[in-house]
Amino acid sequence: MSIIVQKFGGSSVADAECIKRVANRVVETKRKGHQVVTVVSAMGDSTDHLIDLAKQVSKNPSVREMDMLLSTGEQVSISLLAMAIHALGEPVISLTGPQAGIKTDGVFSKARIMDITSSRLEKELDEGKIVIVAGFQGITIDNDITTLGRGGSDTTAVALAAALKAEICEIYTDVDGVYTTDPRLVKNAKKLNTITYDEMLELASLGAQVLQPRSVEFGKIHKVKIHVRSSFNHEEGTIVQEVSDMENDIVVSGVAFDKKSVRFTVYDVPDRPGVAKDIFKTLADKSINVDMIVQISREGSLNDITFTLDRDQMEEALRVMKEVIVKIGAKDVTCDDDVAKVSIVGAGMITNFGVAADMFDALAEEKINIELISTSEIKISVLVRKDQCEKAVRKLIDKFDLAEDSIKSIE
Repeated sequence: MSIIVQKFGGSSVADAECIKRVANRVVETKRKGHQVVTVVSAMGDSTDHLIDLAKQVSKNPSVREMDMLLSTGEQVSISLLAMAIHALGEPVISLTGPQAGIKTDGVFSKARIMDITSSRLEKELDEGKIVIVAGFQGITIDNDITTLGRGGSDTTAVALAAALKAEICEIYTDVDGVYTTDPRLVKNAKKLNTITYDEMLELASLGAQVLQPRSVEFGKIHKVKIHVRSSFNHEEGTIVQEVSDMENDIVVSGVAFDKKSVRFTVYDVPDRPGVAKDIFKTLADKSINVDMIVQISREGSLNDITFTLDRDQMEEALRVMKEVIVKIGAKDVTCDDDVAKVSIVGAGMITNFGVAADMFDALAEEKINIELISTSEIKISVLVRKDQCEKAVRKLIDKFDLAEDSIKSIE
């Protein structure tokens, strides 16, 4: 019997009726002759509710205790789903991340999966049970509970699929698949039937919220076939996998945007070896992820260094950078959160020339000023003013023919 791993997000298990709907879907898969492992997120907005509770009792709760708290949300979901499946007459068991053998490093709130001991899972499957696993969590070598960060249930599901050598990992969400841009914002975005790991990884890391970037990375490393589809219908979604004979006739596959970018600029940085290392290693040691980086030479032996990061890390990064500029002898550091990152992604860029020129030309037609540029083989990202993000996305969707019909406004 082939193993199928299914993951259902918070909106899919938001209430009792949703949980019953998911239970029917899981049982349907089992009765088609598959062994089923189902990964579940916390119900609806329950994680946000737990965070609010924590803030009410402490202004600065420890990350360890936050992980202990937030891991309970998934435990509610898995037990309720197991009850619903049992009511349908199928043998089932719910397991927390630690019970499922998910071992992580010790970075609370952003832990990475280091290993999965799958013997318990295999035993339960061999006994004919549907196995429900709590997403988003694991355990350290010191037996501390950890969480994997927002969207971590995606990573749990793909990692379990890799460990169990599953036939496929199905990621159920509230959209019908992967689109050329967010269909909840641009109503007539095209749905993609297939997308490569590299394209999906770029889109996910650039702001597309369909999959967590680490889950795509896991899928690519372990060659896990991922099917992104809706939990509210039975339509085929989007397959994420490597396609060796892919013809790159589609130059641009999608447009991603991120309104949570913040631009930092460090002024009058001494031009000497090791200074950039001091800046970015200090940020890395605090688990602060940096994205776009530009260095501008000034007169004499000074430079300005500009980089972007996520708004959620802005306050911590600013605190760190105020200490760093004293250490390296820089003049000042500023941050600007009134910016947005807009990106185009496509494997076809590798063999097609002039894509960057087309992008810049399209933005120029709309009088959108580009403040930073970052590129790779299959992506081009630009930083623009936040109030121009909508216009930029709409124009690029039009420029690269990524809509089903006429362009509609982002709501």
